[in-house]
Amino acid sequence: MTLSGKQIVVGVAGGIAAYKAVELVRELGRRGASVRVVMTQAATRFVGAVTFTGITGRPPVIDLWDPAYAGEVHVELASWAHAIVVAPATANVLARSAAGMADDALLATVLCAACPVLYAPAMFHRMWGSASTARNVTQLRADGAHFVGPVSGALANGEIGMGRLAEPSDIADALDALLAPSLDLEGRTVLVSAGPTHEDLDPVRFLGNKSSGKMGFALAERAAARGARVCLVAGPVALPTPAGVERVDVRSAREMDAALEARFDDADVLVMSAAVADYRPETTSAEKLKKAEDREALVLRLVQNPDILAALGARRGERRRPLLVGFALETQDLLANARAKLAKKRADLIVANHAMDGLGTDENVATLVSAEGEEALGRLTKRALADAILDRVVARLAQP
Repeated sequence: MTLSGKQIVVGVAGGIAAYKAVELVRELGRRGASVRVVMTQAATRFVGAVTFTGITGRPPVIDLWDPAYAGEVHVELASWAHAIVVAPATANVLARSAAGMADDALLATVLCAACPVLYAPAMFHRMWGSASTARNVTQLRADGAHFVGPVSGALANGEIGMGRLAEPSDIADALDALLAPSLDLEGRTVLVSAGPTHEDLDPVRFLGNKSSGKMGFALAERAAARGARVCLVAGPVALPTPAGVERVDVRSAREMDAALEARFDDADVLVMSAAVADYRPETTSAEKLKKAEDREALVLRLVQNPDILAALGARRGERRRPLLVGFALETQDLLANARAKLAKKRADLIVANHAMDGLGTDENVATLVSAEGEEALGRLTKRALADAILDRVVARLAQP
């Protein structure tokens, strides 16, 4: 296992999901890692320090000022670690980490880290959905931190929502990928489209859709981590650019079409995850459209946008490259529509998912549709789904 011999610091914050940190420490040990634990004082209210001592053979670090520790324990821990994982990462810990605070043993260790830091958030769903938590997560990502979860499920009070800690095995998988990324796309160029397009009606209004761009950004992030040169053509989204990725921002379908056309011949793979508007207004008003008292309805005439993937599939013709991956977001007849799209677009793989499964969230449920058949995937984080898609891409690229 790739975690064999790795040195992992597990940070435990004060949330009800702290009991799962015990399972995580055991799982990391099972995979061959050496583990040390650092806890907040609040975490000790949920799980006893002696539990971690029994599993790891070393007492967890709790008090930054404990005279029993020689030297600066946070510096020593951070220097020892190949990676730090904070599980659970509460809203409070995310906020203090984003602010660069170091007022306890956990935060001081994180701030000292020169290694990858992985946060596994867990909190009540309204806390996760708050604007302040979103800002903190965005800041931490921009600072180079990594995230796994949260996932949707039953919370401590019985409500269902997004905020449940990712399963320990999934957290361990994320660490595995973080510390030993496969470079199976090294030397390849991957072109990814992401997000919605906005088709302007006037200077203040547009036609758009609910796409967040998260799936496309996850694909770009994972392709870059696997060694690819990645160009991400992004519609209007508020997401940070993944590390090592070239980003081209566009607004309309025609702008996205032009950006992809210009880069298509240099690509080994095109992953078309953007939700491109099918139609645009026939005309765009130079002035704001005003409501007229004598007019109860406003009639808009729409014209079709270019079908980008179909045009690029036709342009490729009988060639095997670039490999073409499309997405089918449907509300009915999912697999039939996905298979029709596979043929019409002349694609190699279609990622089919229902609109209720994953639109705007950090998870997705998808079925991979190809000429060879259909492969249903369970509920995955979008990052994990990105790796699953790229696994199939790598296999196809290896074919003569």
